[in-house]
Formats: sequence, C-alpha cells, structure tokens
Amino acid sequence: MTLAAQRILIIGGGFSGMSAAIDLCRRGAQVDLVELDAQWRNYGAGISLGPATLRALKQLGVLEAFLRDGAAGDGVRLCLPHGPQIAELPTPRLAAPDVPGGGAILRPVLARILADATRAAGADVRLGCTFTALREQGDQVEVEFTDGQTRRYDLVIGADGLYSKLRARLFPDAPKPRYSGQAVWRAILPRPAEIDTCTMWMGPRIKPGVNPVSRDEMYLFVTEPRPVNDHIDPSTFVARLRGLLEDFSAPALKTIRDQLDDSARIIFRPLEGLLLPRPWYQGRVVLIGDAVHATTPHLASGACIGIEDALVLADELARNDSVPLALSAFEERRWERCRMVVENSARLGEIEVEGGDKDEHSRIMRESHAALVQPI
Repeated sequence: MTLAAQRILIIGGGFSGMSAAIDLCRRGAQVDLVELDAQWRNYGAGISLGPATLRALKQLGVLEAFLRDGAAGDGVRLCLPHGPQIAELPTPRLAAPDVPGGGAILRPVLARILADATRAAGADVRLGCTFTALREQGDQVEVEFTDGQTRRYDLVIGADGLYSKLRARLFPDAPKPRYSGQAVWRAILPRPAEIDTCTMWMGPRIKPGVNPVSRDEMYLFVTEPRPVNDHIDPSTFVARLRGLLEDFSAPALKTIRDQLDDSARIIFRPLEGLLLPRPWYQGRVVLIGDAVHATTPHLASGACIGIEDALVLADELARNDSVPLALSAFEERRWERCRMVVENSARLGEIEVEGGDKDEHSRIMRESHAALVQPI
C-alpha cells in the first residue's frame, strides 16, 4: 500500500498518537513516536466508551483485548435521584452483532493495550523524548529532539494533548483551554451484579453515574458545578464526594456512598475544553486529538474522536497522492463531527450547571448519539 507520507513522526503517546502509530504502521509507514513521559503513564480512573469507540477499537485490532480486560454492556440507563429508571439511551451494536454497544475500562488498562499494539505494529517508540525544533525543508520536516538527535520526516503528527506545545509553536494565537465551570469526580469501587451497564441518576445540578470497567469493578463519576477552578486538598476528597451524594436516596447510590473511603482511588478533575478553529495543519505538520478538539466528558466521546482522527488521517494518506491533499481531506472529514462533540458537550455542561431545560438536555443527548453512530 502506498501512502502519501512514508516516514512519519508522532509527537505524543496518548490514545490518539498510539492509534495513529498502529494504523499507519499497519499501512506500511515507518513511524517514530516520541513521548515526553519516560514511564509512558496514563492517569485516571475509568473511561466510558460508546458504540463509535468500540467500532474504532475494532478497526485498530484491539477490540478483543478491550473485551477481555474491560466491560461491555448495552444501553445507558437514566434514573431519578431516588432510583426509578425513566429512560434508556440506545447504544447500537456497531462493532459486531455479538458485541454490546457500549462499555468502559480503566484508563491505564486501555493505555497498556494500545501501547502493546503500538510496539507490536513496529513503531519506533522513544520515551522521555520530545521535539525542540522543526524546520520544513521542501517536502520534508527536519526535527530536533531533546535527546540530541535530528531526523527528517515526510509528515509530523502532533498528538500532545490539551496543553499541546506543538499547537503553541504552530498557532501562537490559538485559543487557550477554557474552564467550563464544572468538575468531575471519579472513583473505583467493587461492582455489584445489578450494575451491568452505564447507569446515571439525573439530579438538578449534580449528576452521578456508574459504569462497569471489569468483571469485578466499576467506576463512579459525579459532575459538580464549581464556579471557580480552585485547588482542593486531596485529604478532603472522601468527605466531599460523599457530600455530593447526600441528596440521592437511590439504594445503589446510598450503598456506593457508604463504600467510599481512601481505597476508592478518588480522582478530581476540573473540566476544560478547546476547539481550535481551522486550519489544523501547517505545511507538513498536523494536529489531532485533544490538541485541536478537547471536550468535556458529557458525550463520553473525547477518546473516540481522537482515535477516529488517527484512522481518518491514515485513510486519507492512503487515498491521496500528496500530503497537502491528504491533510486538507482529513480536516474536511473531521471538522463538523469534532465541532459537534465539543460544542454539544459544552452545552450539556452549561445546562447541568444552570439547572436548565431538561428537554433541551435530552434532545442534545439524543441527537448527538445519533450523529456519532454515523460512518466517519
């Protein structure tokens, strides 16, 4: 298979960067991946995956590993604060007829699956390393690295996340990440048998939910309005998270509240978003993933659209005769879908913070999920 670019550098070893490395290597490219973190760590608790994400994992060849180490289920249950279910969002079986339409997994476990696949695909992974300078020279990019090496590439892919240094280099006037006025708490807990798919309780302004991440564990997520992005002392995490669940009398949430202690591995994260206006590339350097479209988790699609970026970019490099044509086609295919996820997720957060129109919230959820199952 002939690609418009054969020698490719990927900056950043997160989900988007690893996915690009896997697919491009599989298509015959010579891929270097540099990741600044020498331990290649991925922090976090659980991550929810919808139908489109499972479809993307299948295309990458790692769906079987996800099903082995994570958990899959059909539908997203929506419940009242005192427990009764009021609705269920469908999750079509896009990956395969015998594979449920959604699921979740611990973030470090998914990172390990993708890291193993990246190395198995043949990518040259260099950890504790990143770029220091880039210079376009004709149809190549010369890159200097922190380890003292200088190498030349046909294409450079920036997948270095929300606070992308490559984005700052390419587009110094780009918007900065914006705090949403909302934060999310996450924790890992034992999984009772009755929790077999994603379940959420729709409070006026607080929204807790749970999702299985393995046969034995589930993760709890709770969104909370926080007007100011201030520091929270980790020694208060247990008490604060318990407090957020006080007004929910659903039996499952009461049990969860009683279980919360220091063993729950509680994580607190302010929610930020960013949508870089087009263009997403300059010359032979292109940005993907959170570097251009970081989203809040309201549609559980941040990882999804980043992985999809990798697949579409590889596809366009195979379809087109030149890098400029491939990058233009990539951007054209990705812009509207990614814009929808970022902006609709942000609006869902605004409605939750304001205690706003539940009908609008439901409509955005339905329309967004319907759009996400469409082909990429």
